[in-house]
Amino acid sequence: MDLGSGGSVEGMIAANEQVLAQLPADVKVIPGHGPLSTPDDVRRYVAMLKDTLAVVEKGVKAGKTLDQLKQENVLAPWQKGNGDFITSEQWLATLYNDLTGKSGEFIKHN
Repeated sequence: MDLGSGGSVEGMIAANEQVLAQLPADVKVIPGHGPLSTPDDVRRYVAMLKDTLAVVEKGVKAGKTLDQLKQENVLAPWQKGNGDFITSEQWLATLYNDLTGKSGEFIKHN
């Protein structure tokens, strides 16, 4: 997600929800990264986006730093989603930077 060029987690959520509304139930989704998916897989992805955004937003509103959120391992419930494309630590940094307006740092993915 290129925060520096105007990308955002909220934008990713909105785009996925817009696409989901147009998908037939039996369609196969070919993602840019990852295995062949179904609309239910995309729904789970959107839920993860919303849930992880909410947990990091709660920390930001409490005045926590990125390092504090890392130490608390706030994304632990989503560790199973830690993949080859983006690690949970990279995702945490993306969420934090998006919420705090620190979009100048591009989060590199493998």
